[in-house]
Amino acid sequence: MSQHEQVLNYPIPNDAALEPPAEWAELRSKCPVAHVTLPSGDQATLLTRYDDVKEVLADPRFTRQLSAPDAARLSAEGGGVFSSDLAQIIPDGGEEHQHWRRLVSRWFTAKRMNALRPSMAKTAEELIDDMVKRGVPGDLKADLGFPLPVYVICDMLGVPAADRDRFSYWSDTMLNLTRYTQAEIEASQLEFFQYMSGHVAAKRAAPDDDLLSGLIAAGTPEEGGLSDLQIQVTGIALLVAGHETTANMIGKMVAMLLADRSRWERLLADPSLIRTTVEESLRLDANSGFGLPRYLREETEVSGTHLPKGTTVVCSMAAANRDESAFEAADQMDMTRSPNPHLSFGAGAHSCLGQALARTELQVVLEVLLRKLPTLDLAVPVAELERVEGLAVGGLRTLPVRW
Repeated sequence: MSQHEQVLNYPIPNDAALEPPAEWAELRSKCPVAHVTLPSGDQATLLTRYDDVKEVLADPRFTRQLSAPDAARLSAEGGGVFSSDLAQIIPDGGEEHQHWRRLVSRWFTAKRMNALRPSMAKTAEELIDDMVKRGVPGDLKADLGFPLPVYVICDMLGVPAADRDRFSYWSDTMLNLTRYTQAEIEASQLEFFQYMSGHVAAKRAAPDDDLLSGLIAAGTPEEGGLSDLQIQVTGIALLVAGHETTANMIGKMVAMLLADRSRWERLLADPSLIRTTVEESLRLDANSGFGLPRYLREETEVSGTHLPKGTTVVCSMAAANRDESAFEAADQMDMTRSPNPHLSFGAGAHSCLGQALARTELQVVLEVLLRKLPTLDLAVPVAELERVEGLAVGGLRTLPVRW
């Protein structure tokens, strides 16, 4: 981009709830390493091509150290989930990070997730029954998409689901881009932290069969476990991550399938397509939020473009997932697409720890909805669906449905 051209604002504004901004295709073809301005006013570099995004996410030189003095601030308020002090407590790379991942990922294996399927399905059935009782139109996001993952992650962490409204407010402030003030964010993080430290102390006194008790049982750092502080931050990180992303994805996935109802009909006729349909919905999600920011500790180049040390790079996995060089008919929904190496869960050593959980939840939601509400349909035209604004994760504000 020459100097006199206007630098794009990022996130790129977009009204369409389910379609990507037109700029993505243009950036991929003409400007794969683009200069953008973040909500804070700071500059960053945006990557939109599949190969570039995949390479950077797997490259240890691109770190999560967004608290470095020369790193771009994502929001004017600073803080937030990517650059808060909390983000520094879980080791960022190397052997320490691998050790943390090994301890936590035992709780997220595909085998464990399969064992959770029946209770997930039962929760989904109860939530759908409640929605049906309340009558048409239902809000599939508030009635099912949001509570289901919250119940599941609360259960895994052994925290009371009754506290879920507080968790969701705390999570939102930690994912802030433009919605909350600095004072609100700081107060919220303090409350969240005090809550979690009390919770971890209670688990230490009376352990149970949950993830936090398991981390406590692994012993002190000297014994190969984690510190109390690391366990608390892990609990917070999993609650935030387990909340927003899957809750939003359930709504977007169902919206994509109902926006062209022949897709829904096809699943009704052949439920064996559920697994590949979930993957394709993850790939086609055009409203996934901010993407993953990375801070460059030493100079390098991407796609032949020199990046100086101290550059903040934003990887748009959603733009990369529509790259024609990686996926045939990349802008089309192919419910049978397999393999489907999308980047929605990231790549490399930092790929999403909870991806087996998210996949299981999305599959279970489709199984139960198809079985219980085969006549499901949107209650408003697609054009009236509205995006969530001002947070680092993307979603629909509501998903009005009838049946």
